[in-house]
Amino acid sequence: MTSPAENPWIRRFHHESNSRVTLVCFPHAGGSASFFHPLSDAMQSIMQVVVMQYPGRQDRRMEQPLTSIGDLADASFAALRPLMDTPLAFFGHSMGATVAYEVAQRMHDELGTAPVTLFASGRRAPSRHRAESVHQRDDDGLVAELKSLSGTDSRILGDDELLRMILPAIRGDYTAAETYRWQPVPPLDCPIVALTGDDDPKVSLEEAAAWSEHTSGSFELRTFPGGHFFLGQHRRAVVDLISDQLLPVAP
Repeated sequence: MTSPAENPWIRRFHHESNSRVTLVCFPHAGGSASFFHPLSDAMQSIMQVVVMQYPGRQDRRMEQPLTSIGDLADASFAALRPLMDTPLAFFGHSMGATVAYEVAQRMHDELGTAPVTLFASGRRAPSRHRAESVHQRDDDGLVAELKSLSGTDSRILGDDELLRMILPAIRGDYTAAETYRWQPVPPLDCPIVALTGDDDPKVSLEEAAAWSEHTSGSFELRTFPGGHFFLGQHRRAVVDLISDQLLPVAP
């Protein structure tokens, strides 16, 4: 596992493979790098997986959370810059998909390059806005939102001390996600694959399909049975999808 002292933003859970492509994963609002540990484990024989660790959670819990997508993308881009001499693919879930998209835009603007593929999971396209105010709720209201989406370990939701530790980061993430406004820019030129649950209250099929507007390259929409955190139920299918997309360019 990558030491936080080496790079506090990046975690590697498994040994590096011989693949040319590195898959970079961006967690959801309130999520941490460990959310992607099972995916990294499933893919360790296929390709290298690195995961972003935002401030304000787990080993970075004493750091101030960032409250804008722009700040998260700026810091993520800076942390990933040393890896950008080799091919990268991005996989972002929920808020993480928006962060991944914004990092891809920075790659394009500053380096003239792009991810091999952008996988946008459980998130509407950047151009599709919903008026949401979860970040303005009190603590009980914020916890109720987490319970409704079933993405947080029930043991944490039942532990008041743990909840007090993670709520500032969760509120910061929801602030970032809900105050984000897309600024019209030319589309990326990399393939985009959108993944969504067919019963996700946060993303309609139209909102997921609208990711096609953000690339001049190929686009694919994959729908899975389930809600906002369908990934846990369909990890094998998601691994197969990523592998099928990336292995032709990652021998």
